[in-house]
Amino acid sequence: MLTADEIARLLEPYVGSTRAGTKADLAGSERVDWPGVHGQLVAYLQLILKWNSRMNLTAIREPEEIVRRHFGESLFAGGHLGACVTLLDFGSGAGLPGVPIQIMRPDVQVTLAESQGKKAAFLSEVVRALGLRSEVWPRRVEAMPPERQFDAVAMRAVDSTIAAVAEGSVRARSRLLILGTPASANLGLGKGFQTIKTVGLPESKDRVLVIAQR
Repeated sequence: MLTADEIARLLEPYVGSTRAGTKADLAGSERVDWPGVHGQLVAYLQLILKWNSRMNLTAIREPEEIVRRHFGESLFAGGHLGACVTLLDFGSGAGLPGVPIQIMRPDVQVTLAESQGKKAAFLSEVVRALGLRSEVWPRRVEAMPPERQFDAVAMRAVDSTIAAVAEGSVRARSRLLILGTPASANLGLGKGFQTIKTVGLPESKDRVLVIAQR
């Protein structure tokens, strides 16, 4: 099992780049308790490996790659969240990017939306075990009451990306964060949204973070 120090080393390319963002991007994340974050990520990694042995949470099995690809990319997105009170993780799956962002930004109320029952049960266990303030929404985002909106919506590796971006645009008051390919910047954002930045992900040749603003 990886230690907190080993996780910190693996994450440095992702959080180091994030620290170099604009002041607006970093609002609320400049005083992150990184030792605390790394410690909680150890516990989160243990839960993923335990549950992944009996259900398909992630196709990535190596702990180092889980930290790089899943935790690193999620924290990189979290570093571009900006001022935010509420965040929706659309199609959370194993809790990505929502759980690492919640660990990094305990000031944000994160809702983890996951319609698959077993994955939603896993998310509930993560929230309980790590003592997070996150809410688990165990149904489709479309089933939320129409009035439920969030300051920001984040998504990563969702099914039916075009439909997810459209629904995410409806739910987001001000910002969309999409972890995907460069094509993600041309997915037909909802009315009032425009892409303000496309940032290449560290240690990746073909993956980006698309940031859209209303």
